[in-house]
Order: sequence, then structure tokens, then C-alpha cells
Amino acid sequence: MKASDQKRLLREMIFYRRFEDRTFEAYMERKVGGFLHLYSGQEAVATGVLEMARPGSDYVITGYRDHVHALKAGAPAKEIMAELYGKETGSSKGRGGSMHIFDPTVNFMGGYALVGQPFPLAAGLAKGIKMKGTDQIAICFLGDGANNQGTFHETLNMASVWKLPVLFVCENNLYAIGTAIDRSTAVRDQYKRVAAYNIPASQHDGQDIDIVMEAAKKAVDHVRNGNGPYFLELMTYRNRGHSMSDAKGYRTREEEAEWAKRDPILIYSERLKKAGTISDEDIKTWEKEIDKEIEDDIVKFAEESPEPKVEDLGKYVLDDNPDPRWIGPLQS
Repeated sequence: MKASDQKRLLREMIFYRRFEDRTFEAYMERKVGGFLHLYSGQEAVATGVLEMARPGSDYVITGYRDHVHALKAGAPAKEIMAELYGKETGSSKGRGGSMHIFDPTVNFMGGYALVGQPFPLAAGLAKGIKMKGTDQIAICFLGDGANNQGTFHETLNMASVWKLPVLFVCENNLYAIGTAIDRSTAVRDQYKRVAAYNIPASQHDGQDIDIVMEAAKKAVDHVRNGNGPYFLELMTYRNRGHSMSDAKGYRTREEEAEWAKRDPILIYSERLKKAGTISDEDIKTWEKEIDKEIEDDIVKFAEESPEPKVEDLGKYVLDDNPDPRWIGPLQS
């Protein structure tokens, strides 16, 4: 990979981290309401996987920890922040909030609040791709906790039977809300669970973006070349609690300290510094630039955007939607 691409990827991950940090602050300022699930610590997963795919062309769907997936897919950061603020200029017109970022213009088909809900939707997208005959793929990101839902097993079975072009990415951060995977799941290694459905699968370090990209390329190529689904398990860790109401009482400080040593941004920045690709000064400059962009452009846009009108409450509920970009991509 070119040095310029390595620098871009590191800067992207730093941007995602600072975006989430600023979202945390906005929530504490009571400018963001509802539920809020932050992605800090898992940046290498979405960044690395989608780097190997075709963001904007391939379909991407995920659960409620969805900000970074949407950003990497190409959804405008200003619209995502405005959605968190509940504004009319938001990606879901202020109707969805944090858990329901949605932008079909870049084929980001949404974050979903119901655990396990994206599995069958991803299969449906993949079925649509197969019917259209394009070389696109559908990529479904979900946490390890979702794999105990019936939708997981039903979807993987049909995806295999129909040989659908769908990549399932398990972001295994070891906890389903506050329940450790060892306490809830008979088979700890999630990639082993898909053997019953004759789907190739593998497990990798999700904190190292180079490892993620190498594994993702193999998985993406498998799916795009018409070989059916693939299941990719990436071991990761969220720095913050499950949501803003989570005090993390189920985790020890020692555990968090050990994982902090394997922060994806730390790992990649140290590697690039050792190679002479970047310096500490470069990172400091990026952080200043990113903070200024987030504050002066992204947050400012969200704060100054109008609130949805009460009389428009049902505007996007039925098929009288006047906005052509909200017509489903499989109908276009």
C-alpha cells in the first residue's frame, strides 16, 4: 500500500474517533437525545473492511452502532451530525437519530435498533443484487451478541442455499451490552458457528487495520466472484460503554488497560512512525485540523439547521414521499 494511502487511513480513523468524542460531548450537553452507541476502539473494523470493498456502490447495513460505517460508506458527516441533533437536514430528516442513520445515495442502507434485524435485510439486498446481475455485494456488520438471534441462523442458511453475494462481518467486542460472551454463548469463536451452513469463515485481529484489510480482501473477493456468502469475525473492543447509560460495571480496569494498549489508532500510528511515514507532529496537525472541521463545519451545520416541522410528522411514512433520493435503490 502506498504511503499516501496509509496516511489517509490513519487520518480517517482519527477523524472517526474525534467525531465520536464530539458526539459524546454533544450528548452530555443535551443537544443529542435518545440512545447513543459509540464506536470508539473499533475503528479498524469498518475502516478496513470497507476500504477493501466499494463504498457507495456495495450495499452496507449494520446495527445501532452505525456512525462510522455510514461515514466510511460516504454519507456526509454534516448530515450524520444533524441527524444526531434531530434536525431536518439530517440523513433521516431528523426522524431516526443515532440508531437509524440512513443514506441510500451511497447505498448505506441503515442502522437498525432491533438486535439481529440486519441479517435478513442484508440477504434481501444480496438477492436483489443477484436478480439485477451486477457485481455488487451486500455487507452486513453486526456484533457478536446478535448471533444468538434466530435471524442469524435462518439468514445464513438461506444465504448459503441461494449462494447470495453477502459478506457477514461479526464485530466481536466480547460483550452483548453487559454480558460477556462466555456467559451467553456456547461457542465462543463465532466463525466456527457457520460451519453448519457450509459458509467459509475466518477469525482475525480486528484492532490491526493491516490484518483487517488482508482478511477483508480475501472475503470480499470470494463474495464478489460469485462464490456465495462469507463470514468474517474480527476481534475488537469498544473503549466506552455499550451506550451512554452504561457505567461498565461488568468490566475491570485491568481489562480495559490491556485493551488500551491495542487501540487500533495507536497500533497503526506507531507502525507508520516507525516506518518514517508520519511523525508525532503530523498527528498533532491532523488532530487540530479535524477538531476545527468538526466544530466549525459539522457541528455548526447541525446546530444551525432547522427542526422538523410538527405538520410534517408523517411526511416520510407512506409512498407520497416527494424526495426522489428516498426511492429504494433496487427499484431504480
